[in-house]
Amino acid sequence: MPPTLAVLLYASLAAFAAGLGAAPLLVRSPLPLRWIGWANAVAAGLMLGVAYALMTAGGAADGAGAAGALLGIAFVAGTHAATGTGDLDLNRIGETSADYGYKVLLVNTLHAAHEGIAIGAAMSVSLPFGISMAVAIGAHNLPEGAILSAILTSRGVRLRDAAALAVAANVNQVLLAVVTFAVVAAAPALLVWARGFAVGALIYLVMVELLPESYRQAGRTGIALVAVVAMGVVVLLGGTGA
Repeated sequence: MPPTLAVLLYASLAAFAAGLGAAPLLVRSPLPLRWIGWANAVAAGLMLGVAYALMTAGGAADGAGAAGALLGIAFVAGTHAATGTGDLDLNRIGETSADYGYKVLLVNTLHAAHEGIAIGAAMSVSLPFGISMAVAIGAHNLPEGAILSAILTSRGVRLRDAAALAVAANVNQVLLAVVTFAVVAAAPALLVWARGFAVGALIYLVMVELLPESYRQAGRTGIALVAVVAMGVVVLLGGTGA
C-alpha cells in the first residue's frame, strides 16, 4: 500500500472511532457525570502517551522541537481565544444556552486539528509507529465522541446524527494527517517542528482542560491512576512501533 494511502486509511479509521463513541448512549442516557470524568481521564492519558511517544521518537528534541511545541501551545490558546471558547465547560449535559452545542462541536473540531498533525508526524517517523499512534488517537476519539454525543443528544439531536457529527468534527484530523505527511516528505527538516507542535498542543490540552475537568467530575486519585495507565499503554505501544 502506498504510504500516503496508508496515512489516509488509518487517520480515517481514527476519525470514524469518534462515531462509535456514541454507543454507550444506547445503554444509558444521559451519561452520569462520573462516567464523563472517567472518559476524560482515559482521553487525557492517551493524549499524554501520544505526546511522550512523539517527543522521544527519532531521538531527543532540539531547539526546533521546543519552538514547535511553543507554536502548538500558542495555536490552541489562540484558537480558543479567537472563538470565545477558552473557558468553555465541555461537559455540561444539561446546558440550555442556544449556542452551547455549536461551541462544543467547534472545540472538538479545533482539537482534531493537532491530532491530525500528530498522526501525520508519527507516520513520517515510520509507518508502524504512525499506525500505533493512529490507533491510540482513535482510542482517544472514543470517549471524546461519547461526551460530544451526550451533549448533542441532550439538546434534542438524534443519536445517529450525533454520532455522524462526532465523525464530521474529525474530518480535519484526516486532512491534516495527510497534509503533514506530504509536507514532511517534501521537506524532512520540518518533521521536528511538526512533532513539537503536536506535543505542545496535546500536553497543553491535557493540563488545561481534560485533567482539571476529570478531577472535578470523579476525584483525583482514581483519575490520576486511570490516566497514567492509559499513558503507559500508549508508550509501550509506541515503543514497539518506532
